[in-house]
Amino acid sequence: MARKQHTGLPSREQILRFIEESKDAVGKREIAKHFALHGNDKIALKALLKDMTDEGLVDLAPGRAFHKHGGLPRVTVLRVAAIDGSTVWAVPERWEAAGPAPRLRVMEQGRKGALGVGDRILARTEERGSGHVAHPMKRLEAGGEAVIGVLVEDMGPGGKPMLWLRPADKRARYDFAVADKGDANIGDLVRAELTGRGPAIKAKVVERLGDPFAPKSLSMIAIARHEIPHVFGAETLAEAEIAAKLPLTADGREDLRDLPIVAIDPIDARDHDDAVWAEPDTDGPNKGGFRAIVAIADVSFYVRPDGALDREARRRGNSVYFPDQVVPMLPETLSAGVCSLKAGQDRAAMACHLVIDKQGKVTSWRFTRAHVRLRANIAYEHAQAAYDADEAREDWDAEVLPGLRNLWACWALLAKARAARAPLDLDLPERQVILDEQGAIAEIRVRDRLDSMRLIEDYMIAANVAAAKALEAKKSPVMYRIHEPPSREKLVSLKDYLETFEQSFALGQVITPAVFNRLIDGFSEDDRLPEIMQAILRSQTQAYYGPANAGHFGLALGSYAHFTSPIRRYADLIVHRALVDSYKLEVPGRPKGLPERTGLGEADAKGLSRIGEAISALERRAMEAERETVDRYVAAYLANKTGEIVQARITGVQPFGFFATVDGLGGDGLVPVSTLGSERFFYDEAARSLDSEHGRVSFTTGQRLDLRLMDANPISGALRFELPDAPEGGYRNRPPRRDGVKGKGTGKDGAGKHMVGKRGRPANIKHKGKRR
Repeated sequence: MARKQHTGLPSREQILRFIEESKDAVGKREIAKHFALHGNDKIALKALLKDMTDEGLVDLAPGRAFHKHGGLPRVTVLRVAAIDGSTVWAVPERWEAAGPAPRLRVMEQGRKGALGVGDRILARTEERGSGHVAHPMKRLEAGGEAVIGVLVEDMGPGGKPMLWLRPADKRARYDFAVADKGDANIGDLVRAELTGRGPAIKAKVVERLGDPFAPKSLSMIAIARHEIPHVFGAETLAEAEIAAKLPLTADGREDLRDLPIVAIDPIDARDHDDAVWAEPDTDGPNKGGFRAIVAIADVSFYVRPDGALDREARRRGNSVYFPDQVVPMLPETLSAGVCSLKAGQDRAAMACHLVIDKQGKVTSWRFTRAHVRLRANIAYEHAQAAYDADEAREDWDAEVLPGLRNLWACWALLAKARAARAPLDLDLPERQVILDEQGAIAEIRVRDRLDSMRLIEDYMIAANVAAAKALEAKKSPVMYRIHEPPSREKLVSLKDYLETFEQSFALGQVITPAVFNRLIDGFSEDDRLPEIMQAILRSQTQAYYGPANAGHFGLALGSYAHFTSPIRRYADLIVHRALVDSYKLEVPGRPKGLPERTGLGEADAKGLSRIGEAISALERRAMEAERETVDRYVAAYLANKTGEIVQARITGVQPFGFFATVDGLGGDGLVPVSTLGSERFFYDEAARSLDSEHGRVSFTTGQRLDLRLMDANPISGALRFELPDAPEGGYRNRPPRRDGVKGKGTGKDGAGKHMVGKRGRPANIKHKGKRR
């Protein structure tokens, strides 16, 4: 790149452009040379780069090289994560920006010695299209893959006791021999690195995490395994304290404190983003309709772009909810304090005003910054009971019950419009873990689905649609919530599955949510309905965030954004900021110690695609961590029931066995094919079944059966079952097949069926299914 003529100290924008366009690592020396800086200008450049680092515009990588904040350094250390055919994929060894680490395609042409999974390389990175590629410069000394697990003592080769690392990931099939336990003891939860390759792979403990059975430990396993940030830094906490003291004035705000607005939330809610109000429209052309307000916590007033709070919120992406704790996106000073809408307390809100006609269609909307004072915070159960009995609770304001009547009457119209729209109606059970005051499991149950929940859901959907359309009307950038229609590949798979139920599914029809709803209705009196709904769910695409609208298939909506939960979702905060910019809702005043602006700003408006990709991945991380933790609680609940017979349902079939879940509790457990009997079994992929060689026994997805619970591991959340009539230890004594998966079946046409067997394993890696 050509050197610039000396023109004095460059601007922030010029420095960022040079860093982005440079093909090599960029340090202070390279910047000074490019801009022809000398003497005092070089001293000023050092101060400017420090400011840009503090402001989050650039990051300082190892080696004193700068790169754009949240991006990849031009030269960095990568670890090979996967090899797909001839394609090698790597990830940054260190990644502290928002969102998960990107995957880079490694360009290996002409290099001696093929790379393997786990290898470390120093590489030059290059942005290409919508992704990145890496050009290896040299191979580095081997490092180790991080694994979270528990130290156990068990027999090793030759019958001698030795230490093993038992992974906390239930998908892991092996325990690993421990080469160095550090300061950890048997029974400790640890972080370890795997070193070596193949049979020589071993675990080295690098951090002791504590007692795996201490209070909140089951969620802490997920936090550690998924590297979820859960401790706020001093700078973030200091800014939160300043923000919490911002005065709430009438300037730029609509005063709604006289309206009986209420919040209706789960009984165990830790924060309160949203509140609602409605009243009949008695005059004018909308007679018979309603006016409604959805008031949402004005988080953008407190969390401002480019500040420490904003950087940390973007790095987390969302709050993560576990049965025993919440890892909030924002410090509790805000999330459970001034941002949380609480009864009797003045709060800053973003108000969505809706006009709803008598068909339930939202005909107009407007957005304001508002000043609210809620009349009540109500649990779903209490709101439902009060409405059903038409009787207020003793501690309620006199206006609360009439307000609930109005909310229900308005919701009847919204529900009518929803039914006409026919969104996807998958009523799948949600597990709820109830803990006692000591943190022990009191109960695990399926969460009740009340009308009060549906009511709030429909008000929130209406506000989310209004936010998207309001931004579209101003031709402003929108962070959409996108749910694309199912792919043809998944529809073909669903069709094949439904044929095993003698149910046809035409691929040539226009696929809408109503198509799936009719399918569900056809099985409404069938005990196989849960399996049908699970199959339909598997056919759906994953929802994500992005600025290119593709509609929301599941909700049958053309435009949809998330606006209603800015305390716990960064996407909603982006939408709030866009509304501030588009509708000139900036509040006056220059707060000391905080960024001045509360709107979105040009840089983020242009970077919505990158932000959307990052927060979508963070959402998936949170969902996986939450699901794993509930599975761990289920396993802990069942741990004292090993040996007992439980009622179960087959949830998935694979060549190596089938997975089953305990009715009413959930939690997947494996029934290995080696325990199914002395006959050989064939895997039928289309029918999702395991069939015995002579056709006497078949195990199929959705089948209900009694199983004996053999093991429940709270650390990994894994369950293991056997058939009730299996001999002690199962059928493990028959000679194992060493040829893996081979051979065709002898079904109707022999197609799609595979005989299944078992594989050997290295001596210092112990198969988890073989150990008690």
